Amino acid sequence: MNLTPEQIEQGRRNFLKALAGTPALAALGITAALRGPVPGGPVRVGFIGVGSQGRSLLGNVDPAYAEVRAFSDINPNSLKAADEVLKRNSWPAARHYTEWQEMLQKEDIEAVIMAPPLWAHADLAVGCLDAGKHVLCEKMMAWDVPSCERMREAALKNKKVLEIGYQRLSSPMYQAAYDGIIAPGVLGDVFHVRLAWHRNGSWRRKGEPPSPDFSPAKWGYPDFDHLLNWRLYWKYSQGLMAELCSHQLNATNWFLGSAPEAVIGSGGVYRFPEGNREVFDHVYATFEYPGGRTAVFSSIESNAFDDYYEMFMGTKGTLIMNREADALLFEEGSAASRSTAVETAPRTSGPAAQTSETMSGNTRQGAAAAATPATGTQPNVRVRGSRIMIQRFCSAVRVGTPLSCGPDKALASARACIRANEAIKQKTRLTI
Repeated sequence: MNLTPEQIEQGRRNFLKALAGTPALAALGITAALRGPVPGGPVRVGFIGVGSQGRSLLGNVDPAYAEVRAFSDINPNSLKAADEVLKRNSWPAARHYTEWQEMLQKEDIEAVIMAPPLWAHADLAVGCLDAGKHVLCEKMMAWDVPSCERMREAALKNKKVLEIGYQRLSSPMYQAAYDGIIAPGVLGDVFHVRLAWHRNGSWRRKGEPPSPDFSPAKWGYPDFDHLLNWRLYWKYSQGLMAELCSHQLNATNWFLGSAPEAVIGSGGVYRFPEGNREVFDHVYATFEYPGGRTAVFSSIESNAFDDYYEMFMGTKGTLIMNREADALLFEEGSAASRSTAVETAPRTSGPAAQTSETMSGNTRQGAAAAATPATGTQPNVRVRGSRIMIQRFCSAVRVGTPLSCGPDKALASARACIRANEAIKQKTRLTI
């Protein structure tokens, strides 16, 4: 799905016209969901896991809502990089810990924001909840369904807030699209959704260990490569389904008002078999929803032309949530909706280096976001969604306001994505 600049502008105008005179249009223009500080002052927060995604969340903290007291990470390089985020924002320094348990014991914190490798989500989140801390955990919820359920049960048992980091559910653009287009039925009956996240490049990261004798073996990683590139190994990761599809499927569940009942999948390691990579570099899945509706997801690492988007195809119109930065609306039967043109605006950069797992480096917006210091105020819808998500998490901790996602919605998308990987491995259709 690549539209001409003219089609993009027309789609934007159609979207805004459909929202005209509705509360959804006002919501689209907000700069923050809430106004701080909330009663009781900022929530005292510690971070567990300050790799690339942890630092992305850190840069989107609103000081009116959260006061960052400490970091915990087993990689000293990540701790140093997190310090740089604080310096760029002129925020107070945070204390460093290698072991998260020590941070909880020594620091006066109320909540934890965590972005460790997926396989560690459940143990760390449950440990923090049992220690009386509220938790905001990066997506996907956990490596397997029992771990997701264990997290949810720990939150209920300890009466603590558990949020899962899906920023689309906090994005003003997605909220406006739901309130102004989906809920009123502007698209008619939606039977098909197309989800794509295409990139050109290996997921493999390059980096030097913090010291020649550094060993992560005590934490379950046989060598530094397994720690640095944990996303490439099944023991720690659920691959593209977890890191990319779960974002889009979570939003699709929201817009369709249900969760998939079955999945068919295919894929494999086709382009990057070197270096002991295990997780697939090409995946394709068809998710079957109630009422004859389907969502088709593809993620490839051999071509970035299609980039990433969610396309909701209804009997009256098509809604495209493009790169988390544009909402485009086309009436069914219009010239734009029938066009198959592939003309695109020229790119200003070639295939980019890895930015974060969920932000393409192959678009002008992605490159600009990656090059901009993390201030928490970037004019990017995705960044605003992360900022609002953290605000709402802190507000839920302080005064009990609703979360953007919560464990039940996160569990539904995790269950489907985990099942999709199983369908690919078994080469069959599986119920969810």
